Amino acid sequence: MVFQNYSLYPHLTVRDNIAFPLKMQKVKKAERYKRAEELAKLVHVDDQLDKKPGGLSGGQQQRVAIARALAKSPSLLLLDEPLSNLDARLRIEMRQEIRRIQQETGVTTIFVTHDQDEALHISDNIMVLAHGTIQQFSTPDVLYDRPANLFVAKFIGEPVINTLPAEALKADLVASVPASILAQAKTAGIRSEAIVPFDNGQGMVAKIHAGLKQARKYGRESTANLTYNGETLLSTEMAGLPADQQEGDFFLTKAGFFLFDDKGALIFGGDSHDE
Repeated sequence: MVFQNYSLYPHLTVRDNIAFPLKMQKVKKAERYKRAEELAKLVHVDDQLDKKPGGLSGGQQQRVAIARALAKSPSLLLLDEPLSNLDARLRIEMRQEIRRIQQETGVTTIFVTHDQDEALHISDNIMVLAHGTIQQFSTPDVLYDRPANLFVAKFIGEPVINTLPAEALKADLVASVPASILAQAKTAGIRSEAIVPFDNGQGMVAKIHAGLKQARKYGRESTANLTYNGETLLSTEMAGLPADQQEGDFFLTKAGFFLFDDKGALIFGGDSHDE
């Protein structure tokens, strides 16, 4: 297990911290040090072997903690929110390192996190839990493209998915959504990239007329707030629109558009309506 707060032995060097589990197994000193040096190289702290934890950065301490957990060649590795104590840039670096280490060792790893971005970047499969109940267990792509329910749709993805009462959209959905589905629909979910200024030929579920305000550019990303039937929708696909445009016709793509019933279950979208 790799703990959130590292839990390294402060009086031991990096070498002895990594080798400690093997010492408890009565492995000979030369053999356990050899293993410690191999693991230190794997996690890129082989130049820190003679230092004590107090002389390491947070990222280096976490690498040592991972190496120590791997020392016994476990069949299962549990990482309990291991990046929560690190700054934003280091978190990105360490999640890449954890992915690399897992792939190189082949150890089945359970990574516990509240940060869905970490889960999406690191995992082969993700289990989304709410109140102790499994909401969905699948690959990152399926969770994003085909959420089982409203909770998963809102939890997975950045920016957070737009949600609005299905009733506000029904008049614009009549031509593309079966009446039986519309009758059950309680909430609509629309990914920010699913609101586009023109028909891009990838399949549209609706054309809507909306007001346009607060268009902003952040580096290569352009965002805008649309006002539609009293609701505010965020789009990240409004680059190139005239700066003075205040309203217009916009399109909702099939990819990234979902309808949920009154219990929050997905009833339309994510290809479910084609099955």
